[in-house]
Amino acid sequence: MGFFKKLFSPLVWGNLMAMALVVVVLAFVAWKWIAVYTNHGESVEVPNAVGMLENDARYKLEQMGLSVIATSSGYDKRLPAGSVLEQSPVAGARVKPGRVIYLTTNSDNVPTKPLPDVADNSSLREAQAKLTALGFKLGPVEYIPGDKDWVYGVKSRGHFVYAGEQVPLDVPLILQVGNSDADADELEEWDDSTDVGTSDDEMGLDFDFLAE
Repeated sequence: MGFFKKLFSPLVWGNLMAMALVVVVLAFVAWKWIAVYTNHGESVEVPNAVGMLENDARYKLEQMGLSVIATSSGYDKRLPAGSVLEQSPVAGARVKPGRVIYLTTNSDNVPTKPLPDVADNSSLREAQAKLTALGFKLGPVEYIPGDKDWVYGVKSRGHFVYAGEQVPLDVPLILQVGNSDADADELEEWDDSTDVGTSDDEMGLDFDFLAE
């Protein structure tokens, strides 16, 4: 009986109620702190920065309480250097103030890539597939005597380029491709055999009378 009497005493219940009140107050304070720290219920609509110069886009976004990180990893020759090509999150998305907006800006240098080993190592279809997959542009095919559809060389701006050489991505590459099933040496021999002869006999002229 003494135990139950103590259990239901005003002192015990007073302590329990005080502890419960403290827990409630702490929970309320923590909830308010989290709401303030995370801007609970607040959001900002991300504006469209694509096409703007980086400085203008940065100013506009920061004025709205957003942070900006820009990288110049893209290239579009139609746009001036420093123009925003892409953004993440995209325009129209709702984010919390302070959210970082990532901008991809237009580089002022034409990107280059090393030329893969396609010359005298692949067919026309294989070379085209490999080059376009790497982002290279292709111009009209230049046909030369050689095995049909076999790539013999690669040109950029009128000059031969070779595997491993850094080549601008915006300059079309010209593939030199064979247009015959015959070997190049055989075609050269065939060309030589069809040349007009220049010997006296072939010309059908008799110069013996000069010796008389």
